[in-house]
Amino acid sequence: MKPASKKKSQSPPSAASKQPSASAKQAGVLAPPAAARLTSLDAYRGAIMLLMASAGFGLAKIAEAHPDSGFWTFIGYHAEHVAWRGGGLWDMIQPAFMFMVGVALPWSVANRTARGETFQTMFGHALWRGLLLVLLAVFLTTANSSWKQTEWVFTNVLAQIGLGYPFLFLLAFTSNRTTWLAAEGILIFYWAAFAFFPLPGADFDRTLVGVPDKFPLFEGFAAHWNINTNFASNFDQWFLNLFPRAEPFVFNKGGYTTLNFVPSLATMIFGLLTGRLLRREISIDEKLKQLVLAGVAAIALGWTIDAVGICPLVKRIWTPSWAIYSTGWVLLMLAGFMFVIDREGYQRWAFPLIVVGLNPLTMYCLFQLSSSWIRQQTQKHFGQAIFDSLGKDYVEFLQRGSVLLVIWLVVYWMYRKKIFVRL
Repeated sequence: MKPASKKKSQSPPSAASKQPSASAKQAGVLAPPAAARLTSLDAYRGAIMLLMASAGFGLAKIAEAHPDSGFWTFIGYHAEHVAWRGGGLWDMIQPAFMFMVGVALPWSVANRTARGETFQTMFGHALWRGLLLVLLAVFLTTANSSWKQTEWVFTNVLAQIGLGYPFLFLLAFTSNRTTWLAAEGILIFYWAAFAFFPLPGADFDRTLVGVPDKFPLFEGFAAHWNINTNFASNFDQWFLNLFPRAEPFVFNKGGYTTLNFVPSLATMIFGLLTGRLLRREISIDEKLKQLVLAGVAAIALGWTIDAVGICPLVKRIWTPSWAIYSTGWVLLMLAGFMFVIDREGYQRWAFPLIVVGLNPLTMYCLFQLSSSWIRQQTQKHFGQAIFDSLGKDYVEFLQRGSVLLVIWLVVYWMYRKKIFVRL
C-alpha cells in the first residue's frame, strides 16, 4: 500500500534541536542542531525485539520434522543459534540490539546537553544505568534458572550492555578518529589475548568442561577459539567463583563468557559512529550509500579474516571477526528499514514494530518473566486443541505466536497510555 503523500519520516525538531553548549561543541561529537530522530530506528529496534520474543516460533523443530526439505533446512538454520562457527539470522539479534544502543547515544547526549545537564551528571547516569542493567540481567537469569540463590552470571545481553555502557558513553565525547581507534584497539588486543593463550594438552579431557562428543572443534591455530578452553572461559573459571555459588563454576554450557562484553563494546562503538552519521546534515541517499558500502565492506572483511585463518567467526565468544561480520549485516538491515520508511515514506506497516521499539526494555522483561505463564494460561482457558489445530509439528509455532501476541498487546496498551520504561 503506497502512502497517500510523500512526507518526511523524521519527527519535528525537539529539545535536541536547540543550540548545544560550548562544552558540547568542543567535544566535536554532537550533530548540527537540526538533526531529528528517524522513525526507522524505532521500527528496526522493535523488529529486533519482536524477533527475539518470538523464540523462533519453534521453526527449528518444524525443520527437524522435515529433514529432506531444503526450504525447512534453510528456515531452521536461521531460526536458532548455530552450534559454534558462523551465524544465521537468529545470531544477528544480539548484535543488532547492542548496535542500536550505540546508535541512540548521540541523540541521548544531545537531548541531555540541551536540557543543561553537565558532563558529570550525564556520566553519573551512565554509571547508574550500567549497574542497573547488570543487576536486572542477574535477576532475570536467576528467575529463569532452577537455582535457589542468586545466579551470578553476566552473559545476558543486558549485562553485556551494562558492563560496556560507561566506556561507550565516554567515547561519545571523543572525535571520530579516537572512536575508531578505540574500536580497532579493542578488537586487536582481544584477538591477541586469545591467540597467545596456551592451548590444553592433546590428552586433555574436554568433557570436563562440557564439550560433547563430536562437537565441531577447531584445529591448528583456530583451536585458540574452541569452546570452554579459551582465554575468556578461563577467566570465568576464576572470576565467577569469586561470587557465592551453590557449586563451583566450571563451564558455561553454551560457551558464552563474561568477557564477551569487551568485543561487543566494539559493536556498540560501531553503532555510535553510525548514530553520528545519521545525525549529519546530509541527504538520506548519501546516508544510505555510506551504510550499504560500510555493511558490504564489514561482511567481506569479517568473512575474510575467518577464511584465511586469522580468527574464526564465533558469535558465542564474540570473536573480533564476528564483531565486524555481524556489524556488516546489521548495517544492511538498518539501511533496508531506512530506505523503506524514511526515504520511500512507507510507514503504516511499521506501526506494530514502532510500538515495541519505543518500549524495548519492557518487551524484553515481559518475555523473560512471563512467557511460560502466558503459554500455560492460554492453554488453560482456550484448551490444548487450539495449539493442535495445525498438527503436532506446529504446536510450538502456535504457542510461541500466542505468547508474542499477548506480550505485544501489553506493550501496545502501555503505548496508548504513554507509559515508557527507561533506565
